[in-house]
Amino acid sequence: MQYTISAPGQLRHTAQLPASKSISNRALVIHALTGGGVVPDNLSDCDDTGVIISALRDNPYEINIKAGGTAMRFMTALLSVRAGEEHVLTGTERMQNRPIGVLVNALRRLGADISYVGKEGFPPLLIKGKPLVGGPLDVAGNISSQFITALLLIGPALKHGLTLRLTGDIISRPYIDLTLWMMREFGADAEWSDFDTIEVKNQPYKERTYTIENDWSAASYWYEMVALGKDADDEVVLEGLMDGSKQGDSSVRYIFSLLGVKTTFEKSMKGQPTRIRLRHSGRCVPRLEYDFNNSPDLAQTFVVCCALLGVHFRFTGLSTLKIKETDRIEALKREMRKLGYVIHDMNNNELFWDGERCEPNIAAGIDTYEDHRMALAFAPAALRVEGLRINNPQVVTKSYPKFWEDLREAQFEVKSEE
Repeated sequence: MQYTISAPGQLRHTAQLPASKSISNRALVIHALTGGGVVPDNLSDCDDTGVIISALRDNPYEINIKAGGTAMRFMTALLSVRAGEEHVLTGTERMQNRPIGVLVNALRRLGADISYVGKEGFPPLLIKGKPLVGGPLDVAGNISSQFITALLLIGPALKHGLTLRLTGDIISRPYIDLTLWMMREFGADAEWSDFDTIEVKNQPYKERTYTIENDWSAASYWYEMVALGKDADDEVVLEGLMDGSKQGDSSVRYIFSLLGVKTTFEKSMKGQPTRIRLRHSGRCVPRLEYDFNNSPDLAQTFVVCCALLGVHFRFTGLSTLKIKETDRIEALKREMRKLGYVIHDMNNNELFWDGERCEPNIAAGIDTYEDHRMALAFAPAALRVEGLRINNPQVVTKSYPKFWEDLREAQFEVKSEE
């Protein structure tokens, strides 16, 4: 399937964003560890969250989490502490080629019974749940924060809790802080005890009502649209976002302020979701350098947006992009050439653009590589690229199922071709 997207002359729209996938998935694991009583409110309707919901509800022997990287990591840890249960955890072909050995080795050091069904270091996994002792554990700080979160979430269920020391550089710290904040919201005793060490006590989670805020990652695509829009009176209103959010991608509001997008919160009530308004500020930097170490999922959005605005950039902190749904560094370089922009990489950790152009090939369409963020980040380019085409656009269901419907409501023309 392919979509051809045409943008409206003026952008004036109010969007109800999806609930945060990151918070939903963490809340579901905590919910399971409380005994499965009070279900969190406003759960995400995305694919990643759906596979966790189905797994917890149906509890099948073989659990297929499809392309859900977060689900694979979180469920690996959760199933390892579900005493008396045995499961095979698997996913798509791409998922079976995404490494999980670091997490499996860490869980094994805590006493988990996990073995590989196929290739060593990769899913599928055979997991036999049992009580784990816990205690001290060292892991590299530069691995995916999802690995670290998976370990932290089960910490309160371990006999001796968990003392997690992160060695070397620590990436994606805001995602770790989000995890600790949510754990404390449910009664856990989990804190940084040193700059590189987290202490989780053996103190069970408590049931409580909990409402999940909407997703700042999803908001980033609307910020991109406002930045790329050519009408000075463009305005987008986004529902259900929180000032002072613990979501790492809430940094999007500060980065986009450098690209000419002003954020105004309707109300400023601590801990309460509200609506925000996005408008042009009229000011845009000529060059942007940014370290995405703490928010790597925003990188695709800013690569596309900066190039189309003519803003030269150098982005660092991108090492985890190599092991996402696709190799996002290579995918970005390849697809940006179709729009006429030559992006370079360095050390598997940086992307930069100094203004180099090439002959575009828009007719080929933007390939999405089974990666939702490729479709989501490139779709706003329709505001600057006539006849923009997105191949396999259905991948957005992984995090933002109603994205194309929302674009149509914002008066974008989205034509489907098989």
